[in-house]
Amino acid sequence: MSKKKDAKLIYAQSSDIKARTYIEYRKDMKKKAIAELEIKEWLKNKLKEELGRKDIVVEKYGGDRFLWFLREGGITREPDFIAHVGEKEKLFVEFQYADKEDLQYFDFKISKVAKKKGGKRIPYDDRIFLYILKNSLRYAFIEPKWIVEHGEIGVVDAWGSRPAYRVPKEDFESILKRDESLKPFVETIDAKITILNFQHQLISIWEDKLSKELQKVVDEEKLVKIVPKTLEGFFKVCFILDHLNKIPENTSLWLVYLLSYVNNKLTLRDIAMLTYSLDFLYAKIPPGQIKQNELRELEEKSGKLIKLIDSYYNNEESLYKSSIKESPLEETRYALFSINLIEDIIQDAIHYHNANLNPIVKIYQHVKNPKKIAEVIRNESL
Repeated sequence: MSKKKDAKLIYAQSSDIKARTYIEYRKDMKKKAIAELEIKEWLKNKLKEELGRKDIVVEKYGGDRFLWFLREGGITREPDFIAHVGEKEKLFVEFQYADKEDLQYFDFKISKVAKKKGGKRIPYDDRIFLYILKNSLRYAFIEPKWIVEHGEIGVVDAWGSRPAYRVPKEDFESILKRDESLKPFVETIDAKITILNFQHQLISIWEDKLSKELQKVVDEEKLVKIVPKTLEGFFKVCFILDHLNKIPENTSLWLVYLLSYVNNKLTLRDIAMLTYSLDFLYAKIPPGQIKQNELRELEEKSGKLIKLIDSYYNNEESLYKSSIKESPLEETRYALFSINLIEDIIQDAIHYHNANLNPIVKIYQHVKNPKKIAEVIRNESL
């Protein structure tokens, strides 16, 4: 399928996904992408060590190799990585990791382990599985054949009662190895997932605030005000439309108008409202239908927003600060939320519109010192 046809399919299906469902879907996909993009370097080094080769290049593979979530929903069935061994050999790598270690069975999707041939399931011979137990820093490279030989097909409740190859704990733990070099990679993954969960709470905060405003119309006979020609008024309209699953008739015009609000006086709260609205509108423009002047404006303003957010970072406190009216922790939530959405837009714009922007290599690559920020978030949340 060509990029343009694929893009149209993505737009058509994404318009049917409810806002809350789509937000949660993106969050789940982002967790997967964080782990994959962070572990890639370790995987390359470990394959060099295990195979005794220096000429190994590891790349993301499949439908999410550049975009970490598909706008039509769903997940790719292709392997997570491809390892180029020399000039001719190729090895696919499926990646799984677990936070819990007290599992009685370790599960593998049947379609990723074996293919059907003549009524039988034949294990793939062109790939391996990398399984990591994060907390104990243990890993294993596993061939599909070993999974078939040591596992039994059974139902996995956590996967919606879907069948999978289930390997008993005793067999699985016998092949695990501990590797201290995993520690910094695992720490970064944990830090970025902490950041993701923290910044994602802003959606619920806004939903609760708007809900209370609406309830006051009945309980206290107060008016709900949406002030025209203000950024907050624009944001409220986009927020409501998004949750009603409605699309503006003049989306491109709205996009250009919204970008006119970008200036150096914006607070982090302003930027968060603006980027939410920007993400909402941008996703509603079918790929291939954004005009060149709109794309140039998007390129310029997204860069300005990233620089402005960066200027508000306080290195000593590992928090963001732009206003005396908000707590540093909440302002940090605004900053992280905005960076999250801007990076999504940048990656999408490059993929579908050939935008002149630098690709996002790792999630939250524009966040200063994610480990320190995550530590502050955890401490403040106690």
